[in-house]
Amino acid sequence: MTTTLTPTEAAPKAGAVTEPASVVEPSVPAESPTDRTTPAPGRVRRVAAAAGAVIWKSAAILAFLALWELGPTYLASPSTRVFLPPLHEVLLAWGKLFEAGTIQGHIAASLTRSVAGFGAALVAGVSLGLLIAWYGRLNSVLNPLLELFRNTAALALLPVFTLLLGIGEESKISIVAYAAFFPVLLNTIAGVKTVDPLLIRAARSLGLNSFRLFQKVILPSAVPTIFTGIRMAGTASILVLIAAEMVGAKAGLGYLIVNAQSSFLIPDMYAGILTVSLLGLGVNFLLVALERHFSRWRTAVGAAAS
Repeated sequence: MTTTLTPTEAAPKAGAVTEPASVVEPSVPAESPTDRTTPAPGRVRRVAAAAGAVIWKSAAILAFLALWELGPTYLASPSTRVFLPPLHEVLLAWGKLFEAGTIQGHIAASLTRSVAGFGAALVAGVSLGLLIAWYGRLNSVLNPLLELFRNTAALALLPVFTLLLGIGEESKISIVAYAAFFPVLLNTIAGVKTVDPLLIRAARSLGLNSFRLFQKVILPSAVPTIFTGIRMAGTASILVLIAAEMVGAKAGLGYLIVNAQSSFLIPDMYAGILTVSLLGLGVNFLLVALERHFSRWRTAVGAAAS
């Protein structure tokens, strides 16, 4: 006997809770530890390419250091080795100076003088350079005097600074400021004068006043050239300071070098020279990073154009 269900019996009752059908999730294979630790082939190639680029760029420096280490030992005579010790002896001398705290004191003294003179030259050079480049009459008046002092070597005026300001900190900071002033000044003037005239005309056609034109067009366009002068000034400030410290000082890397030479501490002398080189290299890297920071708009424009 067949039993039929009425529609009311077949439909679920109101308010009744029906259980959803079970959903079978696809099984995901467990990630093995080797999958997490093994890099992709593309990443390996990128790391290898980066390491190869670093090694290639450092090849000349590594070759020089190897020649410095092996040359005095195997190529030079014993008498020459006294005045040109191998690299490991210089590094051992540097380590002894570091343990005694001597090298840190000389670095601090040189950096204090260099930063003070470089900062004064930076403020004065950029400010005066912008004024000279912006006002043509001021340029015509000051240009002969600036050309006269620009062609006078800073070290030639060191006796003058020493006689007028003494052998203290004032003379050393002043000679550093003088040496670093002209690279900043001349590159600031060149940077402002070489701005594209089409950019200036376009900005004036948009209604920009002189201040906004200088802020939005002139100064950003001149930043790369200005930073070229700043990098040159940073190098000049260190080199001139070392020479000034060799003449009359009781602390600083220049004093360390000349005192070690007169005391016949040849490895200590080379340790001071090596420290000067590394210090100049670090200053250059810092200024390059600052230039990239203040010139980010050039990177953005180049990326957008490509």
